[in-house]
Amino acid sequence: MKLWKIASALALVAVWLSSGRALAQHQHGQDDQHGKTEQKEPKLPLCPVMGEPVDFNVKTMTDEGPVYFCCKACIEKYQKDPEKYAKKTEVQHVALKEIKRVQVNCPVTGEPIDGKTSIQSEGKSVKFCCQDCVAKYEKEPAKYAAKLEASYTYQTRCPVMGGEIDPAAFTDLPTGERIYFCCKGCEDKLLKSPEKCAENLAAQGINIDVKKLKPETNEKDKASQKKTGHDHDGHDHP
Repeated sequence: MKLWKIASALALVAVWLSSGRALAQHQHGQDDQHGKTEQKEPKLPLCPVMGEPVDFNVKTMTDEGPVYFCCKACIEKYQKDPEKYAKKTEVQHVALKEIKRVQVNCPVTGEPIDGKTSIQSEGKSVKFCCQDCVAKYEKEPAKYAAKLEASYTYQTRCPVMGGEIDPAAFTDLPTGERIYFCCKGCEDKLLKSPEKCAENLAAQGINIDVKKLKPETNEKDKASQKKTGHDHDGHDHP
């Protein structure tokens, strides 16, 4: 009788463990679908002028590297009196070190990295667009320190698929922003439906103007308004 009870208990344990593994595999499969995994978004650094989350496309260069702002109007205010915002700028630099970033440009030329040329400098990998730039950098690394800080993007995830970006897969939007993807095939998807990617980009500090990216749609809307004699902007219908 005791042996029967022990055998039954062991069987139940085996079923429970099997069910747990199956559930874990199922959940893992869901998380990995299309490379989209749930990730906790890091807090964006703050604009030293307004104290609002920065837009990484809005920046100015300094001797220490780029300073980021929430809007273009803040750049002018900062440039008039950078000492006034020195402490808050330092706070931003500290916050930037806590955020994941990817090097995409050469610190010597500012051109996209070639994906194969790099060196170890002060305990970190520094990448370049060609071998010629390595010698220039190694000769005067301090000269390129600020440019190295500007050679990174904080947009580390593809706005279409959610995977890690490939520095060689990017597009420059008509509105001026450079957007990176996990592969070159994602570019068309962004341009066809920018509104679907806008939220993913905004969470990474990259803001795009969806309306300006769909000029054809806007022109169709205007033509439709002319035909019907209705313009829905600026007033409400009774």
